[in-house]
Amino acid sequence: MAANARLKSFSMRDFFDRERNLGIMLFMAYPFFLGIWLSLTDSMIGRAGQFIGLRNFVDLLTDTIFHQTAKNTFIYALVTVPFKAMLGLGLALILNRHMRFSSPVRAAVMMPWIVPTALSSLGWFMIFDPVFSPISWLFRNMGLISKNINFLGDPILAISSVCWANIWRGVPFFGITILAGLQSVPQELHEAAAIDGASVWHRFRHVTIPSIKGVVLIASLLSIIWTFADFQLIYILTKGGPANETHIFGTYTYQIGLQATEIGMGAAISLYMFPILAVFAILLLIYLRKEQ
Repeated sequence: MAANARLKSFSMRDFFDRERNLGIMLFMAYPFFLGIWLSLTDSMIGRAGQFIGLRNFVDLLTDTIFHQTAKNTFIYALVTVPFKAMLGLGLALILNRHMRFSSPVRAAVMMPWIVPTALSSLGWFMIFDPVFSPISWLFRNMGLISKNINFLGDPILAISSVCWANIWRGVPFFGITILAGLQSVPQELHEAAAIDGASVWHRFRHVTIPSIKGVVLIASLLSIIWTFADFQLIYILTKGGPANETHIFGTYTYQIGLQATEIGMGAAISLYMFPILAVFAILLLIYLRKEQ
């Protein structure tokens, strides 16, 4: 009787697990395959298109704005992620020290990550405003400049500004994640190294870094995926301008697919990003499986 009850319980649990997994797969697979189908058509919003094969993808290869978008996306990700990792590591080392009010300080540090992206982006928009920017006001009163800086109107300053805003938002994620890794490092390892005469730098290099490298790698891969797929911050700050110098895949997809109503071409733009993100996702899964 008891064995039959356990078997029945297991079967019901197994059934619901399969149903849940099937529901998740359908929920994720339908929009993905719909996007693939749309990318193979000349569909526009409000008009069902016809199958055109790979024409959208071929046309994008000769699109100079798309070339600039791809370049911007790589710059945006490959510049910001290393800075977020390094600054996050420094922040984690500071937070890992014994200090008064450590819990409120750690909570405050998470604010840039917790605050909605739209809200923090509006704050940065005010900071970079060509008329009311507090940075321009400060530099002007110090005599360093004679007129306000147009942060979001100059191509180089614009991409630098959105990168800085992304770094500011992403550092707390790295800091708290690496802090969790630091607190899992056995204190005995540091004590043994100190007894052997290792300096603070050597303990950091040979004990701390090897112990947290997995955490740093996972956080970096996740950050690369999120940064490549970013949209809100850049759209609110620059909408891809000036002269398409800050367009990334997300903003260009929105401009072509929704604003220009070319939904088929927009789907093709977004799918160009899929292989890149898939590679990083596979690397992340391989590493996690290796660790397990």
